Amino acid sequence: MPELPEVEVSRLGIMPYVEGQTVTEITIRQPKLRWPIPETLQQLKGQVIRRVTRRAKYLLLETDVGTAIVHLGMSGSLRVLPTSFAPEKHDHVDVTLSNGRVIRYHDPRRFGAWLWQEGDLPHPVLGNLGPEPLTDAFNPDYLLAKAAGKKMAMKSFIMDNAVVVGVGNIYANESLFCAGIHPKRPAGSLSFVEATKLVDEIKTVLAAAITQGGTTLKDFTQVDGKAGYFAQELRVYGKSGAPCPACGVTLERMVIGQRATVFCPQCQPL
Repeated sequence: MPELPEVEVSRLGIMPYVEGQTVTEITIRQPKLRWPIPETLQQLKGQVIRRVTRRAKYLLLETDVGTAIVHLGMSGSLRVLPTSFAPEKHDHVDVTLSNGRVIRYHDPRRFGAWLWQEGDLPHPVLGNLGPEPLTDAFNPDYLLAKAAGKKMAMKSFIMDNAVVVGVGNIYANESLFCAGIHPKRPAGSLSFVEATKLVDEIKTVLAAAITQGGTTLKDFTQVDGKAGYFAQELRVYGKSGAPCPACGVTLERMVIGQRATVFCPQCQPL
């Protein structure tokens, strides 16, 4: 599944071709995605896309009358192509632009979404979200306050979008390893020193992944069709049974919240 860095890379990729362009046509070939595509999405037609922004893992195409909200789901991707390119299988949505290009949404598993937010009214999918991890609002004091008294596993805690958005499974594994925190530790046991280290590592890991183009998994490619390559630098994710890159002890695997979790029993003591 594309995580925050992959979605941010997609945003950066389409932004130069999309901002300031007028939408001339909306073509929906498959209206049944994670949720049915609302008819109100047609309000995008005739509008100028003022900004392409991101909230959590949602891409936002902002216009004067409302905002198209796009989620890539498990296997979704966006391309900016000349309108002469014929659609292929699983190309479900086209947004045709006045510059002769089309934003094409491809999603084999159809777990993504296209939604419409009327005016400035907040859409329900954007409600109750925590701060963006790369902003100053996500800081040690904030994290400690949210963790106070909580017994849930640290990994589940930092993956909770009500705590902080966009720390998916890959980057939760990587950040906890870099911070030296066991993924099953109760969130409420976090010290200020540990919270400071964890916040710093989450920011560092996510920023590095964005800079390097997003993580290559089987489903993700960038807007230009090139795969991201941060996967080459993952330290623990997907590497159970391999030696720890820091101490050489064998990395172990467990399941937390139905997600694969890899950690070093020596560098991340419980």
